[in-house]
Amino acid sequence: MSTLTAGAIAGEVAPNDMLLPTVVITAAQETSPLTIVVDPKAPRQPIPASDGADYLKTIPGFSAVRNGGTNGDPVLRGMFGSRINILNDGTTILGACPGRMDAPTSYISPESYDKLTVIKGPQSVIWGPGASAGTVLFERETAPFLATDNPVRFDGALTAGSYGRNEQRADLTVGTPAVYTRIIANHAQADDYQDGNRKTVASRWDKWNVDAALGFTPDANTLLELNAGIGDGSAAYAGRGMDGASFKRHSFNAKFEKRNLSQHVAKLEAIAYYNYADHLMDNYTLRKPDPNAGMMNMPMASEVDRRTVGARIAATLEWDDALSLVTGVDMQQNAHRARSGMGINTYSRNPWNKDAAFSNIGVFGEATWSVASRQRLIGGMRIDYAMAKDDRNTLGQGMMAMPNPTADTERRVTLPSGFIRHEYDLPSKAVTLYAGLGHAERFPDYWELFSPNLAPTGSVNAFAGIRPEKTTQLDIGAQYKAGAWQGWASAYLGVINDYILFSYLPGPMGGKSQANNVDAQIMGGELGASYDFASHWKMESSLAYAWGRNRSDGKALPQMPPLDTRLSLSYNDGRWSYGALWRLVSAQNRIAVNDGNVVGKDFGPTAGFGVFSINGAYALSKSVQIVAGVDNVFNKAYAEHLNLAGNTGFGYAANTAINDQGRSAWLKLAVKY
Repeated sequence: MSTLTAGAIAGEVAPNDMLLPTVVITAAQETSPLTIVVDPKAPRQPIPASDGADYLKTIPGFSAVRNGGTNGDPVLRGMFGSRINILNDGTTILGACPGRMDAPTSYISPESYDKLTVIKGPQSVIWGPGASAGTVLFERETAPFLATDNPVRFDGALTAGSYGRNEQRADLTVGTPAVYTRIIANHAQADDYQDGNRKTVASRWDKWNVDAALGFTPDANTLLELNAGIGDGSAAYAGRGMDGASFKRHSFNAKFEKRNLSQHVAKLEAIAYYNYADHLMDNYTLRKPDPNAGMMNMPMASEVDRRTVGARIAATLEWDDALSLVTGVDMQQNAHRARSGMGINTYSRNPWNKDAAFSNIGVFGEATWSVASRQRLIGGMRIDYAMAKDDRNTLGQGMMAMPNPTADTERRVTLPSGFIRHEYDLPSKAVTLYAGLGHAERFPDYWELFSPNLAPTGSVNAFAGIRPEKTTQLDIGAQYKAGAWQGWASAYLGVINDYILFSYLPGPMGGKSQANNVDAQIMGGELGASYDFASHWKMESSLAYAWGRNRSDGKALPQMPPLDTRLSLSYNDGRWSYGALWRLVSAQNRIAVNDGNVVGKDFGPTAGFGVFSINGAYALSKSVQIVAGVDNVFNKAYAEHLNLAGNTGFGYAANTAINDQGRSAWLKLAVKY
């Protein structure tokens, strides 16, 4: 393992006697225009990620709404929620919490996957609906066994760190050329951490996952794989009125893939899946009810669940080397239920109430055409048929409950999306330039249709009043690679009509939320560079910036991350490596405030900060490596701008951002054969 900084695969492998694996770097190089591919098992700094959002935030352009120690909500270029299409090994698992306490990435353990692919912007149509900000693919790829291969493969690690952090991970595959079985298991936990002021933050968490696969490979071109998985966990949240007492997951899927069917049919692939998330929130398992929190001083719990079933079939067609087409259809259905209760464990005696159902059928086609030796045109079209049903009989709770005017009402809509991109390699082939124009129409998700307390002006409720988002975005950029230098730059400019914006209004019972459609504008970009300036030495840097404006009100969009810069210096001679990472984040004073009430989740301006971290690694052999690091070496007290307000029961004043972790050390032993 080499220098550990922020999170992507480096380019060149050093000398032939190199024992440490591929270098993980700050400037996540785009493997192709707007696409980044990384190895989530590769070592990184800070300490190995606790979930999908924790890993994604190390890639330039990503950040996360902080939730404490784990289960953040990923943000790409200032956009979050279902604007980012996240697939888990080809399937969709949706969180159930109406307050996004369990974002889809909460159920993902990054190191149990073999590849992570990020596609920025609305520049692909083949992976599902609504990906206006981008697409994220966590993928497992079990390499086929040859007759001469060792029938047993193993990849595992043990990690220990400050604040009780410990993790165990094992990935075992046993197989022959005709059949294989793979079992992936992990367990990770951490205690409450201390910030740079040595103040304890309620943030402890505990997670585990077990996944198993049975694959059949009767020939080199055929794969049939059956998968099953379970998991659970808990997490304390200093910024919320309740904690996550449980995050149960059940997953099943069947995959089929056939390659080289004919001269023009290069691949046929199909998948069918079932994912179930059962999320329990309460204020008594991981804390004592807060006597200063009004109604929250009574023990209470809320359990929500979501069942998602889906399927996808796609064919890859090729004509010579000039033209290829991926075309197919995908579908998804999901249903949401809830139950709650006052008092310890009373919720479990109450019946489930189904409140929402969604479905989507999409037809897509995406083509790549090599129009000349150094020019490519990539384009795609997609049509989605979306439906949502309101199964709520009443709105509100207890004495405030009222009949629901949209009970048993269905909303149906047809949504088109598409893009076109031109890529051009300069004659030197050291530089690739690209420009793409994309349009994505996104149906509102559960959080946007069912969680708001207040309807848009003139509507009976959010379900009836919130319109689909429509994003049109221009993406441009360049990639450079020559000699010791590598670099890339990407920029975007987008117009969003009917952007779904939340306003949070003060009031009794914790205030109210309101969802509205506004027109918005976004722009920003990312860039990175690396330079091998001497034998075994490398310098790297990256920068990311996002900007958003509410065109309807002439104000800033909330939840825009500030300018984020990362600089690193590393040494790797094949057996030893050393590295240092300096992260610099600017102040964010451009926030969304309306008549003194905070809009979105901006809790006010935040100060800039700098965090310095160091790491080292040693290869005991080709199969065994030791990695160590110290994050936040100078114990800086700082808070990320994308954050949750403090909960007074944990010593944080209301609307005060929660500080991040102070100095922490960690050690990892990795084994692979």
